[in-house]
Amino acid sequence: MSHDHETTPDTAPRPNRWHTVLGRLEWKASPYLYVAPFFLLFIIVGLFPLLYTMYVATRQYNTLTGDGGLAVCGSTCDTTQSSWMGNFLWVFHQQAFYVALRNSVSIFLLSSIPQIILALLLAWILNANLKAKTFWRMGVLLPYVVAPSAAGIIFSQIFSDRMGAINVLLQQIGLNPIMWHGSAIWSHIAIATIVNFRWTGYNTLILLAAMQAVPQDVIEAAVVDGAGKWRTFSSVTLPMLRPTLIFVIITSTIGGLQIFDEPQLFHNSASAGGGVNNQYLTVSLYLYKLGFVSVTPGQPNMGRAAAVAWVLFLIIVLIAVLNYIITQRLASGGRRRNDKQTLRRIAQRDAEERARAQRSGYNARMSATHEQEA
Repeated sequence: MSHDHETTPDTAPRPNRWHTVLGRLEWKASPYLYVAPFFLLFIIVGLFPLLYTMYVATRQYNTLTGDGGLAVCGSTCDTTQSSWMGNFLWVFHQQAFYVALRNSVSIFLLSSIPQIILALLLAWILNANLKAKTFWRMGVLLPYVVAPSAAGIIFSQIFSDRMGAINVLLQQIGLNPIMWHGSAIWSHIAIATIVNFRWTGYNTLILLAAMQAVPQDVIEAAVVDGAGKWRTFSSVTLPMLRPTLIFVIITSTIGGLQIFDEPQLFHNSASAGGGVNNQYLTVSLYLYKLGFVSVTPGQPNMGRAAAVAWVLFLIIVLIAVLNYIITQRLASGGRRRNDKQTLRRIAQRDAEERARAQRSGYNARMSATHEQEA
């Protein structure tokens, strides 16, 4: 008589221990493996160049002759002593660096502030019930798609000193032409116009996406309470855009302070830009001219250019942090300190109520004990 062997829970084959370990490892390690390509790419093309630039900034590094040891400030600082701060000290003694920094800040302010205001206005308009919404939204993004070289050619015809479109129009109405390339303020306005042309649409779509994420019931509640369109936008929509506004402001700060393409194309020449008197020389252009144009044997041009790059990096980080703090304060309207005080009062009140409840429970237990003893 044959007996069928049935597998019971007690006789079921146990999983291999090695397979269990591999399964647990896969469960824990798979998320890190998924994100590992980004971090590997960042280490290769981001972190390593950043650290290597810091190393070069401390050396007498020349594009033609290579590394010449620790940096020396030289006759500019009246010293021949080697120091890792030598290139930085040399940069801080250059008048051209401060002129370039002034120009960068000026162009940044003339471009970023109008750009963000205009982007907010356009996003508010595109968020309304318009016909052909997709067409208008694609239209504001078209300048961002235009190549920087093409934008430079277009605006070189608009802002030409002799036969530019604006100067021809001014002469037609009896006004004097503007020397766009010869004046510091007018060259900054022209370059800022190119920046606004290219980046306003990009920021508009970012702010539009944030506006569309605002809950409609909040907007409808404000309308029911009698708020008009402007009051709804300023009191409801705008405060809820704070995280996106902080992102846009910080990215505009980074891009505005390291601007290179627009002033170089505005120069409209094969040589490095900046103007005859450095009237529109930016820090990035100064870095480029120092490291790749004015190259002579024996001069640590690459080390000094790397020092300029690190000084610019630290300035951008500082201004970005200040922008973040100021934006947080303006958006909160001073409520943060009030919120902290309110939370402190609530915590103190809860502690007092807890202590009162504990005393009441203790008194009740004591009275019950006395009654039992009596």
